[in-house]
Amino acid sequence: MEKQKYYITTAIAYTSGKPHIGNTYEAVLADAIARYKRSRGFDVFFQTGTDEHGQKIELKAAEAGVTPKEFVDQVAGEIKNIWDLMNTSYDKFIRTTDEDHEKQVQKIFKKLYDQGDIYKGSYEGLYCTPCESFWTESQLVDGKCPDCGREVKPAKEEAYFFRMSKYADRLIDHINKHPEFIQPVSRKNEMMNNFLLPGLQDLCVSRTSFKWGIPVDFDPKHVVYVWLDALTNYITGIGYECDGESSEMFKKNWPADLHLIGKDIIRFHTIYWPIFLMALDLPLPKQVFGHPWLLQGDGKMSKSKGNVLYADELVDFFGVDAVRYFVLHEMPFDNDGVITWELMVERMNADLANTLGNLVNRTISMTNKYFGGTVTNKGVADEAEKVFDDDLARMAGELSAKVDAKMDNLRVADAITEIFNLFKRCNKYIDETTPWVLAKDEAKKDRLETVLANLIETIKVGAEELRPFMPETADKIEAQLGDGKVCEKPEILFARLDIDEVMKKVEELHPPVEEAAGDEAGEEAGDAAEVIDIEAKPEITFEDFGKMQFQVGEIIACEEVKKSRKLLCSQVKIGSQVKQIVSGIKAHYTAEEMVGKKVMVLVNLKPAKLAGVLSEGMLLCAEDADGNLALMTPERDMPAGAEIC
Repeated sequence: MEKQKYYITTAIAYTSGKPHIGNTYEAVLADAIARYKRSRGFDVFFQTGTDEHGQKIELKAAEAGVTPKEFVDQVAGEIKNIWDLMNTSYDKFIRTTDEDHEKQVQKIFKKLYDQGDIYKGSYEGLYCTPCESFWTESQLVDGKCPDCGREVKPAKEEAYFFRMSKYADRLIDHINKHPEFIQPVSRKNEMMNNFLLPGLQDLCVSRTSFKWGIPVDFDPKHVVYVWLDALTNYITGIGYECDGESSEMFKKNWPADLHLIGKDIIRFHTIYWPIFLMALDLPLPKQVFGHPWLLQGDGKMSKSKGNVLYADELVDFFGVDAVRYFVLHEMPFDNDGVITWELMVERMNADLANTLGNLVNRTISMTNKYFGGTVTNKGVADEAEKVFDDDLARMAGELSAKVDAKMDNLRVADAITEIFNLFKRCNKYIDETTPWVLAKDEAKKDRLETVLANLIETIKVGAEELRPFMPETADKIEAQLGDGKVCEKPEILFARLDIDEVMKKVEELHPPVEEAAGDEAGEEAGDAAEVIDIEAKPEITFEDFGKMQFQVGEIIACEEVKKSRKLLCSQVKIGSQVKQIVSGIKAHYTAEEMVGKKVMVLVNLKPAKLAGVLSEGMLLCAEDADGNLALMTPERDMPAGAEIC
């Protein structure tokens, strides 16, 4: 009987730099799903890769003094090495600089142009540089950008556009008829209510302001813009041919069974990509899952914040499978997960070293000690003992179905929990049956042998179900338990760690910045420090300044503004008052990490509506040359309401 196919993809990683553990999580998650499907008899094709074009890469390459291709070759190699380090079993690693991909993108662009889906026009309007957005006069708020409140300037750029509205109704109908298409459901509701139902704007699919991209072959001053280039990797990577006969691999595997992506790019995969496919007369993917983020501490990982964790660094401390276990087990289905060094050590000690590692170790040790490493299940149990045996056997027998039920709904963390529940039950079984007591009574020898045989059989069941998530560990358990005889000396699967020792090593690896700078180093840093000159504004008098009221505020609540990609809405305690302040900082701070911050507030700014939400003040920020923002906070802890003068 022919196996059922299963085509799974990750989003392709952007080659602007080394991927952090939050990026790596997606590759590990996809690998776990792919391995699980293979274990259930599916013919799996697992594709991942790198997204390598764009203005940001062009600029980074120039800064590094290399060509864009040299730059992406280096970063793509680093990404592939990390995916390999994490034992991801991908079948194809695609790069958008691959010649066959670039050729097909050009053909796709021309086909869509020839059939009228793409047309030539221009961006024209009032442009906000930090937001990279064009606005009409009517969209402005008090003459400024409705997202961030900054100045806008007239701008125009020739570009090609895709007629999104042509396919919008068809896509809405598809989503309504296929409730499983976008998961979790909260992502589907967001796409429908915030983007599709209000009406789609035509999408820019080419740029002339940079060169590092796939040229539009019939108009070479244009390069294909990111999403038409990047998204099509899912079909070009398996042999799609735009103007001819596609490969057998494409015919076999398309449509994709699952696109696994981060929640921040759900719109592009559930609106733009399906519409591109409709225009190409291709079936839509069966499901798009927008997974949550893995946060460091209480905030999204960011190199500019200095809170980035990397997979290879974590592997050096904990090992590959421990890191895989953590990122897979700690991520909820539709809420962000948290990773910290302390939590990693806690899970290592409690779940891996104790629940699993110690279970395997003492089972093997007792089997060797009492029976020379070989036991047979003699089925010996009195009525009371049979209750324990039957309950253990029941849990082992039900495990596969329980894992299936969780994995069918992509609840990977819950599937792992079911497996570890069986290991916990094994530990409880040891406490219930007390093998060390049975060993003291020669008449209980057959019962003791039955107990150990039950343990070995049950651990093997759990290890086999664990294989997709922790493949190296499953192999080690299988090898140690053997086929009829356990190993003579059990290998420690996971060693307990001392949190103080780990944190000491972490501090040595990442010394605090202030400790690294002596007087001489400080002078050198000062000489080399980046400075920014900005256009001077007209002078003001002290009387003008005196009209502005600045105070320290404490953010007590914060949430995203649903109709905006840029805005956060904060409730700010200032003295005995609470003011609502809307700020264009969502690209730099999550709502969660805003809560509890002490910030500097312009209190008496005239209230205004941003994206339909009332704002009663302004949070003060600093901005660098790259548009990165940092909230201005008092150097020392000051009470909410303290005057800034």
